[in-house]
Amino acid sequence: MMPNLIDRIGDWNPQLLRELKGRLKFFNVAIAVVTSLLLQSVVFLYQLRELPGEKYSLIGTYCHLREIYNQQYSKLGQQENFFSQQLNNYRQIKPSNPTILTKLNKQHQEATTTFNKFQEYLSNNYCPQNDIDWQLWWRDHWEYIFLSFSVVFVFTLLVAGTYLLINDLAKEETRGTLNFIRLSPQSETNILTGKLLGVPSLIYLIILVAVPLHLWAGHSAQIAFSYIFSYYAILTASCIFFYSAALLFGLVSPWFSGFQPWLGSGAVLLFLYTTMVLALSYSNSLNNSTAWFRLFSPWDTTNYLFPNLFHQSNSSPLKSWQFFYLPLGTNVVSIVGFHLLNFGLCSYGILQALKRCFRNPQASIISKKQSYLLVAFCQLMMWGFTLQLSNNNHSLDEQVGENLVLLALYNLVLILSLIAVLSPHRQDVRDWARYRHQRVSSHKSVWQDLIWAEKSPALVAIAINLIIAIIPWLVWISFTSIFDENERQTWMSNDIDRFKVLLAIALSISVIMIYATIAQLILLLKTPKRSFWAIRTIGAAVFLPPIILEFIGISSQMSTVMSAVWLFSVFPWAGIQGSGTTTIFMAFLAELTVLAWLNLQLTRQVRLVGESATKALLAGR
Repeated sequence: MMPNLIDRIGDWNPQLLRELKGRLKFFNVAIAVVTSLLLQSVVFLYQLRELPGEKYSLIGTYCHLREIYNQQYSKLGQQENFFSQQLNNYRQIKPSNPTILTKLNKQHQEATTTFNKFQEYLSNNYCPQNDIDWQLWWRDHWEYIFLSFSVVFVFTLLVAGTYLLINDLAKEETRGTLNFIRLSPQSETNILTGKLLGVPSLIYLIILVAVPLHLWAGHSAQIAFSYIFSYYAILTASCIFFYSAALLFGLVSPWFSGFQPWLGSGAVLLFLYTTMVLALSYSNSLNNSTAWFRLFSPWDTTNYLFPNLFHQSNSSPLKSWQFFYLPLGTNVVSIVGFHLLNFGLCSYGILQALKRCFRNPQASIISKKQSYLLVAFCQLMMWGFTLQLSNNNHSLDEQVGENLVLLALYNLVLILSLIAVLSPHRQDVRDWARYRHQRVSSHKSVWQDLIWAEKSPALVAIAINLIIAIIPWLVWISFTSIFDENERQTWMSNDIDRFKVLLAIALSISVIMIYATIAQLILLLKTPKRSFWAIRTIGAAVFLPPIILEFIGISSQMSTVMSAVWLFSVFPWAGIQGSGTTTIFMAFLAELTVLAWLNLQLTRQVRLVGESATKALLAGR
């Protein structure tokens, strides 16, 4: 039976068979099983340390007599506090009749003595064994075991599994077998599926051996099986997403060498720890655009399914969770379903990137067409979680206003990342410029090539992505009333009007396009390490000007003409408050002039790069 099963696995996915044969050896399997059983024993015995013994307190959680003794303890404490307060009041007013003061002092001493004797009685007497609620204790005991394993499963699968996948790719690259796998006739999907299922197989085994105890603990803790399997669904989707991201990171970052696994798994560990801390803090609400990034962590959903996970008495913030004002947090089906939908869409996108990079490591992670879909999807998610009804009944304008900086930063990081990903290198531009007219699709115009072609310069694609990113902003600016003189909010300055904001957006677009053009020009140079210099140059252009301006005392909050210098940085909207409309418009014209000159240089460079060797020789170049 076992040989037949192995043959079926080999016929279905040879890569999976290869991975399983290399890992599921007797010694490795035995260690995995023993490790899992040892972990289960430790968790079970650790919880038994709280077992009520012969010296269990009369006011302990599981003692049937605790309510009687707690009531008496509270009554005596209140009585002692009452006499103490009365005595202090009489001492302050200095009564002429000392008899009352003496009487109160005596009553206070008697109350204190009685209270101390009762405390001594509680410390010297213990709850009878037949008055201990063993059924409740065992239910809580199993619940602690269930929740402990729920946390262990998340960290073990996501952190250890990510490390193993990245480490496996690094070893394959070192041994040279990764190129051999690329040349195999299997599809990319089969190979990647084999990696996802086979490489962390020992981790899967450790978890599977612990699943029966986990299920039994959940059942004994009276947790619904629908909630338990919802947790398993979220955990499975998390594994698919993080494992796919780990494979993509391993393929596109070979220069990290042996440091890759530690960097990738460390990033996952930091993300899980940070989001767990946020889940512990209910003061950190999900009524803002950052809620989307919390979707990639299983903690909030797990805490929603099992409210005692982090021992919090407040309700989960997911219960007030909304998406474009749609109440997602009303029931478990909508919450789990939306999480799975988000994981599914993002994992599918990563799979497409994996397919592109697996056969050709030199290819860009995503195509231009995929970048348009990516930017549109990010805008949909970020604005969807921005538009929520908060507990403070904030209006639409206030909700967007509180998220303006976050939305701007998200889009800045997204567009800068796309500049790095989409900008082709010198050889790709040479191939496109020299042989474009020889392709079957030569009937296409140059503009169509610039929009869709893989190896064409990315300036037009970056511009389209910027347009997609600002469409929600333009819609909000068109319909909002905060720029009307009689409707301005407290967070909106009286010096800022709708036209200024539109100019600030235009400035942002022009500055980013200038950076994109500079990056493309650097990538067309003949110097080595062009990518390094492009990243270094754009990074300096983005971060150094704001740092220098703040250091020399030209703050973005200044209401003077000096703040207009910020209009030429990557944060031009920081200087619109202290600048006039004419100043902003002139800054925009200046940036357009620089952008036009840079694009003329880029056009000339592309034409030179695309020249044939004979033509260049005849021209003396």
